[in-house]
Parts: sequence; C-alpha cells; structure tokens
Amino acid sequence: MTTKIEFEQFTFENRARTPEEFADIAKELRRDVIKSLYLARSGHSGGSLGTADIFAVLFFGAVMRYDPTNPNWNERDRFVLSAGHICPILYASLARAGFFPVEELRTLRKLGSRLQGHPGIDMELPGLETSVASLGQGISIAVGMAINDKYLDKNERRVFALTGDGELQEGSVWEAAMAAAHYKLDNLCWIVDNNDCQIDGRVHDVMSIYPLDKKFEAFNFFVIEIDGHNFSEILSAFQTFHQNHKNKIGKPTVIIAKTKMGFPISFMNDSYEWHGIPPNEQQMIQALSELL
Repeated sequence: MTTKIEFEQFTFENRARTPEEFADIAKELRRDVIKSLYLARSGHSGGSLGTADIFAVLFFGAVMRYDPTNPNWNERDRFVLSAGHICPILYASLARAGFFPVEELRTLRKLGSRLQGHPGIDMELPGLETSVASLGQGISIAVGMAINDKYLDKNERRVFALTGDGELQEGSVWEAAMAAAHYKLDNLCWIVDNNDCQIDGRVHDVMSIYPLDKKFEAFNFFVIEIDGHNFSEILSAFQTFHQNHKNKIGKPTVIIAKTKMGFPISFMNDSYEWHGIPPNEQQMIQALSELL
C-alpha cells in the first residue's frame, strides 16, 4: 500500500488564543511531523511530538515577536533549539508561521533540502537563528546571544531556548547556566523538555539529573515547573517570563516542562524507544487517525 501524503497549505497568525485553539494548532503541527518523518524514512519522532504543545504556544500565542516577511527584523525575539534532533517540530512551526512554504516539509532530511536532520544556517532557511548539532552547544549559543542583547546592543530582545532533559547530562550545559546567572540574563527563557527519556533509556536510570528545580535554583534561576501539555500552564509560564524581563529581576528564567515522549500517540506515548525512529506506513496512518 502506498498512501498519498498531502500538506494543507495554510499558516497561523501569532496572536492571543484560547486553550482550544492551541490544541487545534498542536494537532496540525503533530500531523506535519508525522507526515514529514514518514516521507524522510528517518528522524526523531518522540521529542518532536512531545513538545508540540509548547511550540504551539511559543510561536502562535503572541509569546515571541517575529515577522515571517522580514526574518532578520532587528526587534525580533530569537529561538534556539539546542535539542536540534527534534527539528521536525521546529520546521513545522516555521512553515505554519509563514517563513517558508508548507509543502517544503516533505523534503525533510532529503539530499539538498534546507530541512536537514539538524538545523543549519548554511542552508539559509528563514527563521533559523543558528546551527545546532552536538547536544549542549545550542544553549551556550543562546546565552551568548542574550549577553550580546543585554550588554552590547542593549536592546529589548528576548532569547528563548529549548533543551532536552538528557541533554542536561552535558557539562557545557551547566557552564552556560553559570554564565546566564552570573550575567543576570533576565532576557533569557530556558525551556527544559522534561520527558525523562533519552535514546537508550530513562534519564533517571542512565544518569540522573534530578532534582532539576533545586539545581537551577542553586544556579540562581527563576524556576517555573509546569505540565508541558497544559496550554494554560504553558502560556502562564511565558507570561511570567515576560514580567521577569520587564521588571529586570536580574536572573534568567527556566521553565521545566513535564512532557511525555511521543504524546499523545498511543503506541509512542511515554516510550523512549521512539526517541530516534520514524513511523512506518501503518504507524503513520494510525497516528494521523488519532490526531483527527
């Protein structure tokens, strides 16, 4: 059996929304992820699906300032996906925001495509702020951006960055955290995708990073813990960060988002085995049917 894959050609505005509206957007993003990964025959399903609710709010809930018609707009906020392997959800978000044609999502991981397995600015894809590959590097880049904005350019831009929780096993991550606190980067919002899954097991079994809240508090972060699938909590967390930045509290904000890998697909949900594999045809059909 060969299933014809279609991507509906529409985009979403970046504006205030209800939880129900966010839910519809997150479903569309997850459908895009499933389709693009199936067509690629490779890639990372679990984290891409598990963070879709966060991306729906971040990109389409008036949280970040951006202009898809002017990607290099000087007053834009910036987003860094430190967990670069879950780029299918970033690509879907950028396409649905209007940075590039939605139809291009079918080229994920293809030779010559701008949508490679890890984001690369050498591919000149609108909306990408930096290249990322080795875990732990992206958050360091984000900290550097925030330092530049706060102390050199002295602007009001904000930097958002997302890491995985297994990524926090990298030593460079904590060097970045130490620098963020030392330089009082209240323009930095660090999001941790805390699904307790990594490629070969549970994070707490492979190398425990817990308790996360206490660790970040010890590094002088403003800590927010949320259900990463609750739209009201996600939006409230970002609004708190905005207030922290506006009030110049002198410390970075971290949002520890409890998520489930592969959510909400029944055969992927909370399963670390889905960290780095795409769905086959039957699995794609089932997943899409669950996202109606």
